[in-house]
Formats: sequence, structure tokens, C-alpha cells
Amino acid sequence: MSLTFTLTELASLAGAKAVEGTCAGPLTGIAALAEATPADLSFLGNAKYAAAVATSRAGAILVPVAFASQPAAGQAFLRVDNPSYALALLCSVLEARLWPRPPAGVHASAVVAGSARVASSAHVGPLCVIGEGATVAAGSVLEAGCLIGAYATVGGDCWLKPGVTIADYCVVGARCRIQSGAVIGSDGFGYEPVNGEIQRIPQIGNVVLEDDVEVGANSTLDRARFSQTVVGRGTKIDNLVQIAHNVRIGRQCLITAQVGIAGSTTLGDHCVLGGQSGVAGHLTLGDRVKLGAQTGLFEDVPADGFMNGTPAVPFGLERRLVVLSRRLPELFKKVDSLAASLDSAKR
Repeated sequence: MSLTFTLTELASLAGAKAVEGTCAGPLTGIAALAEATPADLSFLGNAKYAAAVATSRAGAILVPVAFASQPAAGQAFLRVDNPSYALALLCSVLEARLWPRPPAGVHASAVVAGSARVASSAHVGPLCVIGEGATVAAGSVLEAGCLIGAYATVGGDCWLKPGVTIADYCVVGARCRIQSGAVIGSDGFGYEPVNGEIQRIPQIGNVVLEDDVEVGANSTLDRARFSQTVVGRGTKIDNLVQIAHNVRIGRQCLITAQVGIAGSTTLGDHCVLGGQSGVAGHLTLGDRVKLGAQTGLFEDVPADGFMNGTPAVPFGLERRLVVLSRRLPELFKKVDSLAASLDSAKR
């Protein structure tokens, strides 16, 4: 990865409120404060790293507007409202240069059903398969080996990385990004014991991703047993996430790596689920609920709840229980000592 930006270009792209100092030449890389060279741009995205600014060799540093220090000789500060977001703006330019939108058209090796509708401005890469009645809307990119099932829909300006599966009848809204290996619309895990045998229950619903949803690599969203599995607008799903049938996730949620959500559970808007947390089925989580990493949830949570631990309890209580559990060896020693004293007194 490389870039070449002048300080003036960086200031414009980052929306800098002010520029202090100057650097020797163009900047060709991005690095952490401790690792940066004079040819690198760095940033102060977290106040706990403020002390590292003074010793950083970075040619330019994105700092908050109110940051008290001044740049070193041969170094520039770009004062911005939010250094982390300013860096994201710069990286979006870099991303477009590194991975430019491929040209419109359908690769000769792709297989497109006669009844499918593919917009003329869409890109369909090598070895893609688009099924009967499927739709790929304007400006969308399907990289190599994507499968769009029968009567599935991919909205406008989506980007599907290699090997994505959008199964039959599923719907992907506009501006969605789906990473390699993700499966949207696999069968839900539906079975019924009958006379000592486990019988499969057909899963005849679909999955609907609303606009601006992102799904990480090798994540799986199961189609509904009936009706829909839904992911609300703007929600971001990390890698290796399992979302079961008939789950409904609200808008602008963050679902981090290795989360599992069991069937028919509902999440409100702006929920955050920490890595490896698990949510049992048929639960309701209100708006803005947070689950800490590795939380095991087995009960409903009202709006603004923050749960942690397994079984999950309110975060503050769980932290106190952890502190108390570390004192258990000492407590048992005291109990044993008291018991011994009582035995001696009885004699």
C-alpha cells in the first residue's frame, strides 16, 4: 500500500481547521505514532496515546483542534474535529485508488440466466452465476465467483467480494458491502423430532438486508422458516457471525466477530454485541443494548441495558462479582479457620 500526498492535499481531504508547521516532502505512508517515519502521516485517535505525539517522527499528524502541544521541527499538525474520522476520509481516497471500481460489463465466463436483469452499469466478474429472475441493480460490483440465486435482488452500488452467495429470493438493499465467503440465505437450522427421528423443517422464508448494511467474511445469515430474517439499515456485521432464522436486527447495530444469535430473536436499533457473545432464541433486546465480549444472554433486555458475563447480568454487577470471586480463596481460608476454632471450643 502506498500513497503520495502533499500537506496541502492532506489538509483539504481531511477537512483540517488549521495546519501548523511543515514537513520536508510528500507523505507516502500511514503509520502509528510510535512507528511513523518523516514520510508518514499519523494520527492521535485516542487520548491515552497523547504522550506518544511528542516522540513521534511522523511528518504530519492529525490531532484534535484543542490539542495543546505544538509540532516538532520538520513536522506538521493538521488540526481536525475528529482525527480518526479524518483518517477514514483519507483512507477512502486511498481505497478508491488501490481498488478502483472495475468497468461495467459481464465477464465472458459468467453464467447469467436469460430472465435475469443485470444493469448495464453493473460489473459481473469471472465465474459468477446469476439465477433465473434475479436482479443486479445499477453500479453494483460482483467480484469473481459470486452466486446470485433465483429471484434474488442486489440493490444499486453494492460491492460483493469474491465468493459471496446471495441465495434464492433474498434481497440486498442499496450500497451494501459483503465480504468473501459470506452466505446470505442458507437454510435455517430447523428440525423436529418425530417418532424418534429428526425431521427437517423446510425453510421457505428469505433474508432481507436493508440499505447500507455490511457483512464480514464467512458470516452466515439463515433464511427464515417463514417470512423474513431482517438486518436493518446501516447495521455492520463482522466476520464469522451466525444469525439464525427469523432474527430481526434493527438499524445501525454493530455485531462483532463470532457472535451467534439464535432464531426468532429481535434486536432494537443501535445495539452493540461484543465478540463471541451468544444470544438465545426468542428474546427481545431493546434499543441501544450492549453485550460485553463472550456474554451469554438468556433473557430479554430492556432499552439501554448493558450486560456482561455468562449467564449475563448487568455490567456493573458482573464487575463486582468478578472482584469478589477473586477473594474466594481468602474467604474459604477464613471459614476453615473459624470452623477449626469452633471445633476446638466444643472440645
